[in-house]
Amino acid sequence: MLVSGGRRLLTVLQAQRWPFQQCRDMRLVQFQAPHLMGPHLGLESQAGGGVINLNAFDPTLPKTMIEFLEQGEATLSVARRALAAQLPVLPRSEVTFLAPVTRPDKVVCVGMNYVDHCKEQNVPVPKEPIIFSKFASSIVGPYDEVVLPPESQATDAMAHVAGFTVAHDVSARDWQMKRNGKQWLLGKTFDTFCPLGPALVTKDGVADPHNLKICCRVNGEVVQSSNTNQMVFKTEELIAWVSQFVTLYPGDVILTGTPPGVGVFRKPPVFLKKGDEVQCEIEELGVIINKVV
Repeated sequence: MLVSGGRRLLTVLQAQRWPFQQCRDMRLVQFQAPHLMGPHLGLESQAGGGVINLNAFDPTLPKTMIEFLEQGEATLSVARRALAAQLPVLPRSEVTFLAPVTRPDKVVCVGMNYVDHCKEQNVPVPKEPIIFSKFASSIVGPYDEVVLPPESQATDAMAHVAGFTVAHDVSARDWQMKRNGKQWLLGKTFDTFCPLGPALVTKDGVADPHNLKICCRVNGEVVQSSNTNQMVFKTEELIAWVSQFVTLYPGDVILTGTPPGVGVFRKPPVFLKKGDEVQCEIEELGVIINKVV
């Protein structure tokens, strides 16, 4: 059994405190294009718009988001200049969007972190964050296909946040709930089970990350609809909590919870199948679209 686990407001960490300056919000992307060799860093000209090639603007910039984030304010200031420079824009149809962050050191996920998601399962709101993980190999781009595996048919913490994006937490519920000792990890981390994107929206471009509409559509039908104000533990609390157990590095990703409406808790249950198209959307952050194959 395979079910869409829903959207998660996603937090990406940066190297150090960045003294953010007031400017147009930046939508950082990783992309490829036929005339370019390998992945490049870019900026969306606007939500749903074309791409400004940051590596063409400054060839000394790194070509991966993790290296970009590791250099902190030095690289971010270059991106600001590029955004203000009225540079040529590559048409969206001519580029392939990669996940904003690929091969992070870890993907830390938070379960049972929406009050209304707890209610739909008739379980108590947790007193401590419930932490699980996804392997980096599960990450695919914002418009890539989700592959149905043959194994399954069913503090000051905010100062370290670089920005937010959308994630689709795909789950193989048979592995999560019935196999592997009912531990979540294997059911969550099949390759392609964590689409991310379409952009890393810097935190100065998000009015309030804890008051954003969040929804999921399967084949055009809304199946999940909520607001990040339903999160039990806010971003700062999650970073502080996770930091007690592991070191967080630039580019690390935290999936902060899923709202109600997931298929396994519907009556009768509804599971994703080959050919389904899933759209995950968070207000101000964008939409990712993934087809099940």
